[in-house]
Amino acid sequence: MSSEGEGILMLIAAGECSLGILGNAFIGLVNCVDWIKHKKITSIDLILTSLAISRISLLCIILLDCYIMVLYPDVYTGGKQMRIIDYFWTLTNHLSVWFATCLSIFYFLKIANFFHPFFLWMKWRIDRAIPRILLGCLIFSVFISLPVTKDLDDDFRHCVKMKVKTNLSWRCRVHKAQHASIKIRLNLLTLFPFSMSLISFLLLILSLCRHTRRMHLRVPGSRDASTEAHVRAMKAVISFLLLFIAYYLAYLVATSSYFMPETELAVIVGELIALICPSSHSLFLILENKKLKQASLRVLWKVKYILRRRNC
Repeated sequence: MSSEGEGILMLIAAGECSLGILGNAFIGLVNCVDWIKHKKITSIDLILTSLAISRISLLCIILLDCYIMVLYPDVYTGGKQMRIIDYFWTLTNHLSVWFATCLSIFYFLKIANFFHPFFLWMKWRIDRAIPRILLGCLIFSVFISLPVTKDLDDDFRHCVKMKVKTNLSWRCRVHKAQHASIKIRLNLLTLFPFSMSLISFLLLILSLCRHTRRMHLRVPGSRDASTEAHVRAMKAVISFLLLFIAYYLAYLVATSSYFMPETELAVIVGELIALICPSSHSLFLILENKKLKQASLRVLWKVKYILRRRNC
């Protein structure tokens, strides 16, 4: 790939990463300021802050991997440094998915209207359990990232930077069974939390339908606060599900790219798509969270006021 093409793709990656870091940093900053001000933090703020920190880390690691591949090819194929990046990429990726799943389940338990004893018990316990659940997600992600990264070999990175590709290139020869096994483990580990988020979304739809039916029987055409809460929660969950699918497909493109003619280009494009998920989802969360939305409007108003004063 030409240096001009690489430069353009790097600028796009830097722009996506900057937007994502700003959005997630804003979420974390607003919640931390509120935590200091009130001397306590709510469960939803704790989840959002944890998710924001994991995504800032994920964005930085993806961008770092992209820049090293283009600017420092010797380091990229070296092994030792890149294994560290592989580990932290896997760790932050799993943390981001698990924390987003915790957010989806929390929305479901807090907003849905079911009367099953087990659901009511979970609804009553969820606030006290959130810190332990998040800690459990962190410990689980740390331990599953170690063996997964250990099993990764350097053939992928050597093949990405190899300019001439032939069937006889020993670095591009990968045992199909071993490659399939590694890829299945990398991907299936994130399908379980994705499935949990999907189930939460479907149950939210069911709860909304039942609630709407009851409201129509009482006051036809009415729309109360519970309905609005259902809709906001479903928007947040469905945005995560759709963006995760895009991220998942981009990850498959990046990990399978050495079967493609332009391997390096395929990796960079895959990483550009992967940056969309942690960058865009933060914007959805800001717009669907009342406190974050109000804080963002105040910031925009102050920026607009400062710009007006400078122009005067």
